[in-house]
Amino acid sequence: MRETVGVRFGEFVFDSGSRELRGRGGPCRLSPKAFECLTALLERRPQAVTRAQLQDRLWPKTFVADTSLRRVITEIRAALGDDERRPRFIRTVRGFGYAFCGAAEEDEARRAAEGTAACRLEWGKREIPLREGENVLGRTDDAVAWIDSPRVSRRHARIVVSDGKATIEDLGSKNGTSVSGRRIDGPTLLEGGDQIELGPVLMTFRAFHATGATETQRSRR
Repeated sequence: MRETVGVRFGEFVFDSGSRELRGRGGPCRLSPKAFECLTALLERRPQAVTRAQLQDRLWPKTFVADTSLRRVITEIRAALGDDERRPRFIRTVRGFGYAFCGAAEEDEARRAAEGTAACRLEWGKREIPLREGENVLGRTDDAVAWIDSPRVSRRHARIVVSDGKATIEDLGSKNGTSVSGRRIDGPTLLEGGDQIELGPVLMTFRAFHATGATETQRSRR
């Protein structure tokens, strides 16, 4: 699966860390589900993704009609100025699903700005890069990890990355935040391998040095 920290295609830059799609005129507005769908297509590029896989990612454990996914794809195409009949970026695979078909490359300048350590979250099969500064987790549109669950608050928690270190803080959520089985009540330093629970959602925090060879880990006693 490809990373989507910073991906350039055509006149656009897609950044999953800051949850932004930028064009020549500045940021392009996408709903959370449209952003998530585009993320999935970029991660699997140039392979096609089935409708079932996209529906499961956007509406987990929920039955939705095919029209719901088509509306999301239409929104993405509108933001990209793409044409279904002559696609530059989003191709319909008849009877199967959709694929990202455009030429894309990693944004090396964005990678160089990531700092001395690469911090990320693992959530199922997904890897979510964390940018320097504040990273909100929850159901708000600007969340780095957008979680579509009624048991997760809009601004559930935040992870602040500074100088290669990361701290997590609950933002007054209804169901609380736990780190490695312990509910937190203030800013808590994260170490590699820590398990983060937000309501029913379980994620793993990872922190690697710039070489990518060594992960920082919490000492176990």
